[in-house]
Amino acid sequence: MKKPFSFNIRNYFLRHLQSMLFSLGRLWLQPFSSLMTIAVIGIALALPAGLFVLLQNVNTVSDQWDDASQISLFLKQDLSDKKIKRLNDDIVTWPQIGKTHYQTAEQSLTEFRELSGLGHLLDTLPDNPLPPVITLYPADENMPAEMIKDLLKKLEALPEVVQAQLDMEWLQRLRSINKLLARGITLLGLLLSLSVLLVIGNTIRLAILSRQSEIKVMKLVGATDRFIRRPFLYTGFWYGFIGGLFAWGLLLIAMSMLTAPISELASQYSSDYHLQWFTGLLLLYLPLIGLFLGILGAWLAVSRHLHAIEPT
Repeated sequence: MKKPFSFNIRNYFLRHLQSMLFSLGRLWLQPFSSLMTIAVIGIALALPAGLFVLLQNVNTVSDQWDDASQISLFLKQDLSDKKIKRLNDDIVTWPQIGKTHYQTAEQSLTEFRELSGLGHLLDTLPDNPLPPVITLYPADENMPAEMIKDLLKKLEALPEVVQAQLDMEWLQRLRSINKLLARGITLLGLLLSLSVLLVIGNTIRLAILSRQSEIKVMKLVGATDRFIRRPFLYTGFWYGFIGGLFAWGLLLIAMSMLTAPISELASQYSSDYHLQWFTGLLLLYLPLIGLFLGILGAWLAVSRHLHAIEPT
């Protein structure tokens, strides 16, 4: 009578543990070639991760600045306070404008005196060269660029206005550049992930070819493809996982080298900003990404080359 099939979970995990330790032992017996492969994988993972950290720090700094696109209206100097107040009351009713702030010519001069440190030179001027200014804050902080241009043209057409200037235009350009860089880093990450797949796949292919005779003998005695495949998959597992840890270590070294210069630069602008490392997040993601790429690369290589080896 045929014995019914029984699944022993303890033996199942024991076989996987044996294959895992066996594949790790083979890497240990070839330290130089293993380290070279791990270093290539680590560098390929560390490059896009490092660019991601730097981009996130740039976004953090830019988010600390005023999100609103401020528009400064430089008015004619001969306007009376009554006319300026009437103009301010009229502009604040526009649907595109959220709020306004009026600053007299005297207040502008006082502010410039404090910021520039040129008080002794300003005292020698016969008249105040600075005009009164009305600062406008759009109702919609994410107003499209075309609408902002139309608003600027409309404001500059006012007879009381000498010039209308968008103060935060540079910040909008910076954020547009950041979006472009984010897509570029994503594309670079995908290309380098493909390179990791190719490196691991080629490494596993060479391992299969070097053990070709052993694989033929194993098939002759009845070993299944699943059994033969398992050590190679764990080899890809170890390459990817250790490569991810290696990438994390490289980033840790790079960030530690950049921390002091960035803090010094920030202090020169009276800021206490410090570089954010995201080490906890990267310690979780980099080994997992490397692990996934390692297993996938090994699976593709084994699936392609294992079936071609048959005992004769």
